[in-house]
Amino acid sequence: MKFSADDFRNLDAKNVGNWPIPVKGVAILFLCALALGAGYYFDTQDQIARLEAVQRQEGELIKEFTDKQWQAATLPKLKEQLVTIEKSLADLQRRLPNQAEVAGLIQDISQAAIATGLKSELFKPGTQLQENNYYILPINLRLSGDYHSFGKFISQVASMPRIVTQHDIVIKNLSAKGPLTMELVARIYFFPDPNSVEAPATGAKGKAPAVPAKK
Repeated sequence: MKFSADDFRNLDAKNVGNWPIPVKGVAILFLCALALGAGYYFDTQDQIARLEAVQRQEGELIKEFTDKQWQAATLPKLKEQLVTIEKSLADLQRRLPNQAEVAGLIQDISQAAIATGLKSELFKPGTQLQENNYYILPINLRLSGDYHSFGKFISQVASMPRIVTQHDIVIKNLSAKGPLTMELVARIYFFPDPNSVEAPATGAKGKAPAVPAKK
């Protein structure tokens, strides 16, 4: 039995029971397909949303894992570096004299000049400066001699058990026939005597308690 478009238009939606069986079959198939399609669409959308959420969570977990893995890998090295730095700092602090030992260190520098055959033309301690929790005492030196003696003096001062740095080294030939002249500034670093006069305010460089110097 054939049905035309007019036959479908003449079907009474309120009287489905009287529809021809083939028409009923087509209608049922259409409704089933519509229901399956709607279910698939909404279920798929929900799954896609859940998938995106899980993917975001996965990315966050991977990042967190990577960060923690990096920290775990570098933490032993950082601890080892910290121990090395603390040891170096402790060694340097042991090489800083206290205020009472500065006068002897000044004497040692003067003796180094004599021992290396240099003539001391100027040996003048300058103004002491505060730097964090220690002090710096600059000593202006002018020594006369030859290159070999200058080298021995610089090496001997640098190898002292206490920290003494040498700066602004200038070697001049003031006379064609006379000895060479070397000018430099030796800096002594020391801790202040806790029983001495109160040090300048923290953060500002200034004069420290006086230290006996060689005349």
